[in-house]
Amino acid sequence: MKLLKLSSALLAMVLVFTFSTPLFADTAAQKIEKRSNAAVAKFIKEFKGAEQFINNASGYLVFPKITKAGLMVGGSYGEGVLRVNGQTQHYYSVTSASLGFQWGAQQHAMIIAFLSDTSLRNFIASNGWEAGVDGTITIADWGKSKDLSSLSFEKPIVAFIFGEKGLMGGISLEGNKFQRIVP
Repeated sequence: MKLLKLSSALLAMVLVFTFSTPLFADTAAQKIEKRSNAAVAKFIKEFKGAEQFINNASGYLVFPKITKAGLMVGGSYGEGVLRVNGQTQHYYSVTSASLGFQWGAQQHAMIIAFLSDTSLRNFIASNGWEAGVDGTITIADWGKSKDLSSLSFEKPIVAFIFGEKGLMGGISLEGNKFQRIVP
């Protein structure tokens, strides 16, 4: 009798976990949101003035994890969000491909700030946007001791690369393609 009760209890637990797992699983959008929130929090924590800087931007893209790998032929991919006034507007992917001497693998986070309403509107209105063709992105060169809110940039779009892991030579945004996605 005890064995029957134990078996029934085990079967009930298995059924509950089997059929309730989708209730607890994050959707793709929720995963992107969580990772993006963590990337923004890390950016704000590590760099003085970062919160004020992104709050003053017209909008910003957050790519919490971009994976880049190559051995003569290379490529990268990441997914993220576009936020305006701190609210998610759309989801995007970023991809690139390259050919030439290269080897290694790397992951990094990236925040791209749109410093003018015009640059943000042009980005949103595009159906696929390519860095260097549809707009120029300046890669910010700053030290952790500098206050980001006090820096001025000549270009209306600025990228911040941080949290690098792995080994891969150089980072260029030229030729990166940004595409709206539905996660």
